[in-house]
Amino acid sequence: MIDGTSLPLAGPQSHLRADAVRNRALLLEAAARLADERGAAAITMETVAAEAGVGKGTVSRRFGDRNGLLQALLDRSEVLFQEAFLSGPPPLGPGADAAARLRAFGPALLRHEHAHRDLYLAAEPTPERRFTVPARRLRHRHVALLLRTALPDADAELLAHTLLASVDVVLVDHFLRPGASLERLEAGWHDLLDRLLG
Repeated sequence: MIDGTSLPLAGPQSHLRADAVRNRALLLEAAARLADERGAAAITMETVAAEAGVGKGTVSRRFGDRNGLLQALLDRSEVLFQEAFLSGPPPLGPGADAAARLRAFGPALLRHEHAHRDLYLAAEPTPERRFTVPARRLRHRHVALLLRTALPDADAELLAHTLLASVDVVLVDHFLRPGASLERLEAGWHDLLDRLLG
């Protein structure tokens, strides 16, 4: 069975004290307002602190750095996406075979990240942190598990990275700028899978 058990799910840390939870919510509300009003580029540790009426140190203690803040801001939508592919209806969720779930996953990921493209691009981690972001680790693990089911003799870990690279948010943004469509990128995902799965 392919599910999220022991995988790195998005979402707030459950061990925080009540005042820390309140501060976290206050800061995320301030960051969301800034993103809505001025775009993700306006979100800095300083602007969020000023918008929330707290010191910059409070933001740093809660999120570490700007990337941590942006990743936390993406958590809500990421949790909804994760629920869809881990426990939602087929073909994206359980109940369909691995090949059908893989075919559904790429387009769902493309559309999910496109809906929040400004934030995902702003939250793009540094190269050394790129593959440690919990949401990315979960996506990779999910695709690798599906590949292992569909292609038991393949190097599922490497193939999962290869497939996910084809729908990477930075690459997708590069293709969309001169006018490529999401439909073309979805067709590319399906073409890769068809060639891979036979």
